[in-house]
Amino acid sequence: MSADAPLAAGHRVPLAERARPRIAAAFIGQAHLVGPGRPLAAMLAGKALQSLILWGPPGTGKTTLARLMATVSEAEFISLSAVMAGVKDVRAAVEHARSAWSAHGRPTVLFLDEVHRFNKAQQDAFLPYVEDGTLTFIGATTENPSFALNNALLSRAKTYVLKSLTEGDIKAILEAAIADDSLGVGSAAASLTQAQLAHLAAAADGDARQALNMLELLDQLGGSSTVSDENLQDVITGAVRRFDRGGDAFYDQISALHKAVRGSDPDAALYWFHRMLDGGCDPLYIARRLLRMASEDIGNADPRALRLALDAWDVFHRLGSPEGELALAQAVVFLACAAKSNAVYRASAAARQDAEQHGSLDVPLRLRNAPTRLMADLNYGKDYRYAHDEPDAFVAGESYFPDELEPRHYYKPVDRGLELRIGEKLRDLRARTAAAQSGDNTAD
Repeated sequence: MSADAPLAAGHRVPLAERARPRIAAAFIGQAHLVGPGRPLAAMLAGKALQSLILWGPPGTGKTTLARLMATVSEAEFISLSAVMAGVKDVRAAVEHARSAWSAHGRPTVLFLDEVHRFNKAQQDAFLPYVEDGTLTFIGATTENPSFALNNALLSRAKTYVLKSLTEGDIKAILEAAIADDSLGVGSAAASLTQAQLAHLAAAADGDARQALNMLELLDQLGGSSTVSDENLQDVITGAVRRFDRGGDAFYDQISALHKAVRGSDPDAALYWFHRMLDGGCDPLYIARRLLRMASEDIGNADPRALRLALDAWDVFHRLGSPEGELALAQAVVFLACAAKSNAVYRASAAARQDAEQHGSLDVPLRLRNAPTRLMADLNYGKDYRYAHDEPDAFVAGESYFPDELEPRHYYKPVDRGLELRIGEKLRDLRARTAAAQSGDNTAD
């Protein structure tokens, strides 16, 4: 049984589907999972079939692995897509599984593609049948299961992570498709040179489905003749890099860019910056993140970083893409090379925590303004010492916290960049305050 709709008359199944391996020995890639002694090897040998979740990028073999496991286990295979299916389809699958077991003693594998698209209620719908053995569940997802799936499902299905296929894996898949006469690959694709195959494999970006789709398109463009480099370039130019806005690839790459900047590696930072642009990321999103990095990871160690990030954003607004991207690249390099400090970030978090924990403490009367006679009569502003009237514009011994709250030292400058001098200044001022509060004037 399959959830796939019947093919219309004359419909040609795409090469990516026709080339799907039918036996485990023909599966290429994911050696860390399917190699001898690896976690999925036993299931591909028809032993110990169990519920699992396959998490990985598109075109890396998730559906193929699920089909192979069902085949070697002589199980019914029910394929659903969470994009189109619902609870009704799950119930129908359960009834089919019960019938298959009653009539033939055959187990059933329910394969749910894009399982992260199911909401909690839909995910809960098939859990009882997974638990009682009616179904063996295999889910496929491109999203992080810890965010996309509920805990009840995660506890019943072990997660396995698939990796992007290497260029060598892709090239081997293309060569296997060309060599298999039953797939109907034409003479044009068969004429591809090793260099052209390598170029095609690189352009597929770790996605076997994309590679086979491009091979089929080349076959159609070439007809009965050989594939020209121009044909190859036309097809490759249309290839799309893996970059799902809002998906794991998006957040993984911005995380890598941020960490490269924080780690003072301008070269790696530039690489991830251009990886994101190449994948279709909005440059303005990167501009906003650069502002965050300037405050979070550089702060007062080099205040120029924040100004430069703002200027780069403004330049991009004025020039647009691609000219404005150079200004963003300049900001990336400056931020990566700048002195680093997260002192303001840490101080702000600590102050926020105190503000949340201690409630609405009153502002001390001496720190309140007294714009009216009534407020003055209530001692608003009484005993306040105006800092500019004091030596060095500093009131030694004064506390600007609520009276009920012991003064804190949230901000602890690092010994780098401008904060080196800020730290020296604060240590002097804090020493003078401590001396004044203890009645010792030797610090003046």
